[in-house]
Amino acid sequence: VKDSFHGKASSLNNLRAAVCADCHTPHHNLPKSDPRSSIHPDNLAKTCGKCHANVNASFLTFDPHANPSDPKRNPILHWLYLGMTGLLMGVFAFFGLHGLLWLQRAVVALLRGEEFAGHHGPGPYVRRFSGMQMSVHVSIVISFLTLAATGLPLKFAAAPWAPKLMALLGGAQTAGVLHRLAGVVTFGYFTWHLGMMFYDLVVKREKGFFWGPRSMVPQPRDIVDMFKMIAYFFYLGPRPKFDRFTYWEKFDYLAVFWGVAMIGLSGLMLWLPTVATTVLPGWALNAAYLIHSDEALLATGFIFLFHFFHTHLRPEAFPLDPVIFTGRMPLERFKEERPLEYE
Repeated sequence: VKDSFHGKASSLNNLRAAVCADCHTPHHNLPKSDPRSSIHPDNLAKTCGKCHANVNASFLTFDPHANPSDPKRNPILHWLYLGMTGLLMGVFAFFGLHGLLWLQRAVVALLRGEEFAGHHGPGPYVRRFSGMQMSVHVSIVISFLTLAATGLPLKFAAAPWAPKLMALLGGAQTAGVLHRLAGVVTFGYFTWHLGMMFYDLVVKREKGFFWGPRSMVPQPRDIVDMFKMIAYFFYLGPRPKFDRFTYWEKFDYLAVFWGVAMIGLSGLMLWLPTVATTVLPGWALNAAYLIHSDEALLATGFIFLFHFFHTHLRPEAFPLDPVIFTGRMPLERFKEERPLEYE
């Protein structure tokens, strides 16, 4: 019960969340098969309708006590659970090892006296990002941190820090409002970015968005660069020469596309469950809850554990690479990090 959405919300003192007594009538608990039971199929619309307006037949098939680890209760949800767990473990394992290997290689380079170009200098400087790109990134940072701060306490409601963080945010209901507002901002910057791409592609007729050095689409060269980088980690070859975007930056970028689609759409379903179930079965809400929760954990973990390392915390960049905030970088650093683009 405590692992359900209702259970987690109520444990965080959300006064609007349903508790056991709201669905299972006190002093009159009857089996689901009993026509007098509040959870009998004939009575579910009335029971759920106390909190949810405009309930429909599909919504009433939602399983409030779904157990994704149980293959018999809901096989589809179980396979989805296995897939999401595998995705989490795979991404964390690969980039965790990637980061550790990079860290030791960079530390050895520093001990050997290998110098890295700094973030600041007399110039000249190279423009790398436009003002609009920097603004979009700031909106991503603000909305993402808000979503993480307001969403993670719900996922880990049983943790001792979760109620304290919720209280710091003004309570579970206030956190819910902030979470939805940040979600709207996320859809906003995503739509704006798509609009910018459409304008460049259709109106300005720019090329190179889907192939070539300016593209964020993974290409065969990225696979080659990844293996060369791994060889560099193991002292088996020189550091590969990178163009405008590296393979890990492309992963970051495409992860946002994937994340906004998966987390955003599942979040909308949970925000408007009776609307979603006008076209989808009730178990889709169980799937949305699982996807939203696990994808959010994947995104948050990746950003804090790996993106921050790739961008700011590796010895070559520590303590902060300011390029995304200033839009520019010293020419010497540019030649060192992006030799192919410089050429």
